[in-house]
Amino acid sequence: MKAGDELPALTIPLTRTLIVAGALASRDYQDVHHDAEAARAKGSPEIFMNILTSNGLVGRYITDHFGPRCTLRKVAIRLGAPNYPGDTMVLRGTVTEVTDGTAVVRVVGTNGIGHHVTGTVTVGIPEGVPEGGVPEGVPEGIPAGVPQGSPEGIPEGVPEGSPEGTPEGTPEVTA
Repeated sequence: MKAGDELPALTIPLTRTLIVAGALASRDYQDVHHDAEAARAKGSPEIFMNILTSNGLVGRYITDHFGPRCTLRKVAIRLGAPNYPGDTMVLRGTVTEVTDGTAVVRVVGTNGIGHHVTGTVTVGIPEGVPEGGVPEGVPEGIPAGVPQGSPEGIPEGVPEGSPEGTPEGTPEVTA
């Protein structure tokens, strides 16, 4: 990995459900994020995504590329054009700096109106992940930071036959 490398784009359909669920999950009960009439009364044509949901999607974009063992050390974003339901946001990233165990990625998320989110993410890269990002022998499509172990992605030391790869003795939850 080097400065100038581009991350694959991530396309996110902006559904009403995503916008409302993101607001509720982040405990942002402002009516403009779930009530279309209230949003219109306040001058917006529709409900719109909150910054916490946008921040979470930027984080997901980075961890989808660098893997679940990476560390988001700093997320500095700014919102622009609102994300309304029925639109699509496309996240793109470019590595701007690589130092010992750390990368800085410039992220831009665009929608049908313009730039929704812009900023940088400083990410700690897991030890053992080579410059190219993917450890030797990892099948294509597996994120760089996903630990590889025994067959079917079960880490070493987890007994075969454990429910969903959990250690023995872990209670199984049923609905």
